[in-house]
This record gives sequence, structure tokens and C-alpha cells, in this order.
Amino acid sequence: MFTHQIDEDTVIRLLEIRDADRLFTVTDISKDSLREWLPWVDYTTSVEDSKSFIAGTMQKFARNDGFEAGIWYKGELAGVVGLHGINWSNKSTSIGYWLGRGFEGKGLMTKACEAVIAYCFTELQLNRVEIRTATENYKSMAIPQRLGFTKEGCLKQAEWLSDKFVDHYVFGLVKEDWQNR
Repeated sequence: MFTHQIDEDTVIRLLEIRDADRLFTVTDISKDSLREWLPWVDYTTSVEDSKSFIAGTMQKFARNDGFEAGIWYKGELAGVVGLHGINWSNKSTSIGYWLGRGFEGKGLMTKACEAVIAYCFTELQLNRVEIRTATENYKSMAIPQRLGFTKEGCLKQAEWLSDKFVDHYVFGLVKEDWQNR
């Protein structure tokens, strides 16, 4: 199983079925802040929904098509980081992430994404990593900006959130730029 110790207090590891209660709890507690940017939040109404999500992510990992890892901070599930899928033909992927309420502002997501990016370029031998964020999600945009991604463009009306379409910025990082930073 994929596990990476980030620092003394923080580890990322693949989500497992045994994590469903914790995943549901952190999602439920954080619904008010997460639902603004994540459309799936309102469809997560029970531990069973979290179990189904985790089962799907385990299948994705078994197919070698990405993963979802819990971000554990001082033994508590703080959030999730993962790959939306891997395009093996083009050696590229896209990272998604979220943090639960009370875990923001500790640098956890920047460190977690940094570890995932290193894994993508060194272990998976990918050449390109993308992060897409809603154009008004300033906290999420700060992650790729901190990590040396290039803002490559804007996708108009890329996602339906609650009651409206939102535009997305596309941030990209290629292996060569990552190595030369």
C-alpha cells in the first residue's frame, strides 16, 4: 500500500474501508466549507457513501489509474489528496485535494501535494501534472502557485457547482520544470 511520511506529524496513505467512519465524519463536519467547491459533498450522507467511495478508489488503485490518500495529521484524518486518473499514453495526471475544517493553514496540503508530485515524477515516471481550480477558489489556487506550476489557461464554465457554472484555471507542471526548480 502507498504510504508516505511527510513529517513527524503528517502521513499520507491510501484510504481503506476501515477509514470510512473517519472519512464520513470529517466530510460531514466540513460540509459547509467544502460544498462551495466540491459538488459531491451533498451526496455524501452516510458512512455507506464513504465506504462506496473508498471501494471505488481501491479499484482505481488496483487498475493503476490513480489513487486517493488520506492526509493524517497527528493521527486524525485531515483531508484527502489523490490522482483523478492517469493518462499513461501521455504520461500525465491531475491532482485533486480537500482539507477538513480546522486543518487549514498548517501547510498540510502543500506538503501533501509536493509528496504526490514527487511520486508522480519519480515513481510513476509521468511527465505532466495538472491542478484545476475554480477561478474564485483562492485557497485552492495558492497550492499550485506555491509549488511552481504555471497557470496555463482558463476553461469557461468547466463545472456545475450548486446553482451555476464556474470557470476553472488550469495549472500545469512538467517533469523538466520540476527538476530544474
